Amino acid sequence: MKILTILGARPQFVKASAVSRSIKNHAGISEVIVHTGQHFDHNMSHIFFEELKISKPDYHLDINNLNHGAMTGRMMEKLEDIVLKELPDWVLVYGDTNSTLAGALVASKLHVNIAHVEAGLRSYNMQMPEEINRILTDRISRALFCPTQTAVDNLLREGYGNVDADIQLVGDVMYDSLLYYQNYARRPDFDVPERFALCTLHRADNTDSKENLKSIFQALNEISKQVPLVLPLHPRTRSKLDLSLVGPNIQLVNPVGYLEMLYLLKHSELVLTDSGGLQKEAYLSKKACITLRTETEWVELVEHGVNRIVGTDPQAILEAFSFFSDSTDLDFDTGLYGNGAASDRIVEQLLKTQQ
Repeated sequence: MKILTILGARPQFVKASAVSRSIKNHAGISEVIVHTGQHFDHNMSHIFFEELKISKPDYHLDINNLNHGAMTGRMMEKLEDIVLKELPDWVLVYGDTNSTLAGALVASKLHVNIAHVEAGLRSYNMQMPEEINRILTDRISRALFCPTQTAVDNLLREGYGNVDADIQLVGDVMYDSLLYYQNYARRPDFDVPERFALCTLHRADNTDSKENLKSIFQALNEISKQVPLVLPLHPRTRSKLDLSLVGPNIQLVNPVGYLEMLYLLKHSELVLTDSGGLQKEAYLSKKACITLRTETEWVELVEHGVNRIVGTDPQAILEAFSFFSDSTDLDFDTGLYGNGAASDRIVEQLLKTQQ
């Protein structure tokens, strides 16, 4: 059996490292990796292949820095040629990026089976490009690999019980990766404060709004008076950020690799982010998370009390920081994302469908 894996963004590289490792451990299965180039900064892309020891991509499309329609269309054009050449049994896509949707659409039109890892996630915010990508990808996929029971329930509520698709609760492959790589965590090559909170910002809703950035940094500057902040700066954020907003106790650094991020997570006091994946990684690293968005796909974290959704309101951000600073009874041991064997379940299920 041949699997064509399509990747384009940092979280997908991390997830794919676990599944690709499982593929290599199973006989009778091969993998062809396509990197669309959606994340083109070295520290956002190539370094992840290097440090996670993912096989070098068989194809690199170098498609980036375009508007959504142009990017997705260009990817589809090149991916169609690759699928026709490779004739895979499955096209495997991850998450909710333009690369995900482009790969799924091409496979669907060429009548190739699609497997969607992280199926069933919903923010219920149709203003997010990611929400559109994940909904459309789910609808045309044959194998829907869900990380949580919430994701399964979302699909069933949407009528997927009547769709020709196999819904599987497998757990979260991000947990597989964290368990494997946590002993390889690497201290970054900049001065890491003895005490710090970790912050990331990259979503267009925040970075493209001067008002939102101003509100967020108003709160971050107040928080940094109590605990310094380390903020690895996404290229999009760097291009938009007015540095006069950044207070003296906020340390801006270049994007870091996954092993460095694991180090920062392990040694931080808490996390502030608008990332989806980092919300989970915070929980898996036993850290509270303040989410700088108005919704989350990972609702179980909020229900469990280890994540607060605050948007960009300075007062809400500060109240969440105060709450978590005073909390001593947060529970990070409930196994919300499986037992670290999601990758094997995915590969075994794909092999079973070929029998």
